[in-house]
Amino acid sequence: MVFYFESNVVSPPCHLYMGKDKHENEELIRWGWPEDVWFHVSDLSSAHVYLRLQKGQTFADIPTEVLNDAAQLVKANSIQGNKMKNIEVVYTPWENLKKTPAMEAGQVAFHRDDQVKKILVEKRNNEIVNRLNKTKKEDHPDLREQREKRDMEENKEKKRALQMQQAKEKDELKRKEEEAKIRNYVGFFKPDQMKSNYDDGNESDDFM
Repeated sequence: MVFYFESNVVSPPCHLYMGKDKHENEELIRWGWPEDVWFHVSDLSSAHVYLRLQKGQTFADIPTEVLNDAAQLVKANSIQGNKMKNIEVVYTPWENLKKTPAMEAGQVAFHRDDQVKKILVEKRNNEIVNRLNKTKKEDHPDLREQREKRDMEENKEKKRALQMQQAKEKDELKRKEEEAKIRNYVGFFKPDQMKSNYDDGNESDDFM
């Protein structure tokens, strides 16, 4: 089971989600999207919360309000962290998550530490948590199917973009060729290089 939340502090709203247990977390780690950002309480057991970025949005420009929502959701779903003050929440792009066969369910590492950021959460903010919980929905998605469908759509978009680029380059090449033909045509008929019968000293109309 996966729980979905809506962060409406921005427009359009952002979407957050998390697995019910460590087994669901394993599936989320495996079939997450490149657009996802992973959140977890640092050094404590907690839920794995994912933020799905908007199209065109990057990991570096997540609004502070959205970061606060995700961090509060992680804290609220940590048995120890929920009771503590001044905890740190780590977050990183999904693609930076590293999983090896020797790791336990739900355990992850990182490919690059410089892609991991932290946010300090002083205390639980019930206003934020309650607002998010009001949008909470449960579902049993086929995560693999969703990821494969997403990849298929992305490949189609890339193919369309490539075809448009190739068509544009073809049109540009044709335009340059036409311009070159015009320049060569004008150069071939330069007035100062054209001759007539008068230029050869023959001014008579008598050709006998």
